[in-house]
Amino acid sequence: MTPRDAADDSHGTPGDSGRSGRWSDLDRPPLNAAALRRGLVRDGGLWTRVEVVQRTGSTNADLVARAAAGEAAEGTVLVAEEQTAARGRLDRRWTAPARSGLFFSVLLRPGDGVPVARWGWLPLLTGVAVATGLARAAGVDTALKWPNDLLVTVDGEERKAGGILAEGAGDGGVVIGVGINVTLRQDELPVPQAGSLALAGAVSTDRDPLLRAVLRSLEEWYSRWRAADGDPAAAGLQETYAAGCATLGRTVRAELPGDRSLVGEAVAVDGDGRLVLATRDGVQQPVGAGDIVHLRPA
Repeated sequence: MTPRDAADDSHGTPGDSGRSGRWSDLDRPPLNAAALRRGLVRDGGLWTRVEVVQRTGSTNADLVARAAAGEAAEGTVLVAEEQTAARGRLDRRWTAPARSGLFFSVLLRPGDGVPVARWGWLPLLTGVAVATGLARAAGVDTALKWPNDLLVTVDGEERKAGGILAEGAGDGGVVIGVGINVTLRQDELPVPQAGSLALAGAVSTDRDPLLRAVLRSLEEWYSRWRAADGDPAAAGLQETYAAGCATLGRTVRAELPGDRSLVGEAVAVDGDGRLVLATRDGVQQPVGAGDIVHLRPA
């Protein structure tokens, strides 16, 4: 499927499932691509191109393909009003109504200044940036579940409202995809444990300022991290991530590759971005990859 810029899809019949008509859901107006470009693209800034498409399979897949073909520069931002084949970690699939959230991918090229061993911090950095941006623009306290989930509180319960996926792209590129549920109503949630900014009591669900706030925050944190040669401690990233991480201090189960699992208390995020678990036998075990389940207190 070839994505189309939202600005080119301005016609349609209201009530046509919200796909071909920009104004078919007045509670979910389309993003203003021109205004986003004016607010984000500037000389000397990180963001070099902002494109909004009406509908595509996956912004990550599209941008990875462009980067691999040499057709995208660092700072390219690809936003979709609707994704039909979106996926998260472990190739999990998810869908959401058109214009109900923020679904976008960015291309970053950390370059020679940042050792490849530190690139694993990029999803965690993005989580910090998203949480910071949403706190400013939506007034919502967003917690981070290691390694890539965004949590909000709905009726006193922690729920997942978004996620982050990083993928290698061509020579020296990393595409980071972000999905955030903004206006999803209770009856639209894919699972009862999901949430949205609206359900969490956001003071604003206007996606234009929300997206600008998140991307400006990402630019700020990425620039700080690069200036520190990717050192998460020197950039203040490691401390900030730990302060906002809902996983730390909890007993968790790590579902590891090879059908293995490990239970322990999450006590730290180390310098390589790994989650450190203190097991019952007194061993501190770093976990670099896996699915984390927050266990309820006994």
